[in-house]
Amino acid sequence: METVLVQIKNKKAYKLLEDLEDLNILKVLKKSIQSTQKLSEKYAGKLPDKLAEELQNYVSQSRKEWNDNSI
Repeated sequence: METVLVQIKNKKAYKLLEDLEDLNILKVLKKSIQSTQKLSEKYAGKLPDKLAEELQNYVSQSRKEWNDNSI
């Protein structure tokens, strides 16, 4: 037997997989649950403080230059 990873694009496809499982043609190994966690919470504290500060300074400077540039 072979294991493959499948990305479900809509609910109908998942229903088809469930039907195939009911017919003992395949077995769904894992049903993933989407996390409701915010990205800001998920990645909080992942960058070293110095790098995060440098990045924030760069973004702030870029925004200032963008706003000062009159087209």
